[in-house]
Amino acid sequence: ALKHKPKLIIAGWSAYPRDLDFKRFKKIATKSNSLLLADIAHPSGLIAAGLYSNPIPYCDFVTTTTHKTLRGPRGGMIMMKEEHAKIINSRVFPGTQGGPLMNMIAAKAVAFKEALEDSFKDYQKQVLINSRLLADILIKNEFQCITGGTDTHLVLLDLRESGLTGKEAEEALSEAGITTNKNAIPFDSQPPTIASGIRIGTPGITTRGMKEDEINQIANLITKVLKNHKNNNVLKSCKKEVNDLCSRFPIYSYLL
Repeated sequence: ALKHKPKLIIAGWSAYPRDLDFKRFKKIATKSNSLLLADIAHPSGLIAAGLYSNPIPYCDFVTTTTHKTLRGPRGGMIMMKEEHAKIINSRVFPGTQGGPLMNMIAAKAVAFKEALEDSFKDYQKQVLINSRLLADILIKNEFQCITGGTDTHLVLLDLRESGLTGKEAEEALSEAGITTNKNAIPFDSQPPTIASGIRIGTPGITTRGMKEDEINQIANLITKVLKNHKNNNVLKSCKKEVNDLCSRFPIYSYLL
């Protein structure tokens, strides 16, 4: 930063499983006379629950989606210091965004209201319990977890020692009914379309009500699939187990 003097420094991630030190980013931005933007699309729900570092005191701008850990409708939000509000507003409307969608605004309002409730904080705590347990079990099952664990809702596995690419792992898990995505890892020699890792998140299964017992089952299913990724009989057996598990935790249980 001191060498290049950037106008803007962006602190954000899509697959980093640890807490970010926004205060330290602020010190760097101040020394280089740069503005600081935090992209909290992934951890915004954890931040709202007080379970992850809050960038607001340190950043000029904060952007987020509203549909990841915040658990709202698909959309986004820009927050900024008052001094930047006029120019940001003029850049968003009318150049980038036109008429407002009132139904989406209402849905966001509902999500923000939910994020203020104690039940939301309990949910986020369970998300972390689930992700940390998932990482621990996968490590015990001889998989490499980037950074050795997680402080967030996601786990990033390095599959190089397993002899699998991220693409192969994603496809095998998908055949067994388990949704993950291939993901690049630090110093990855594979292109992003192949990748050497996979990213696994726990918010969705936690919303369905799954807790520690189910995480144990899921971690062992992931292990079985990845260690038998070419065995169709194993994949079919795992898929049946996944379907049975999901049937016990329906998405809209109140409709049953």
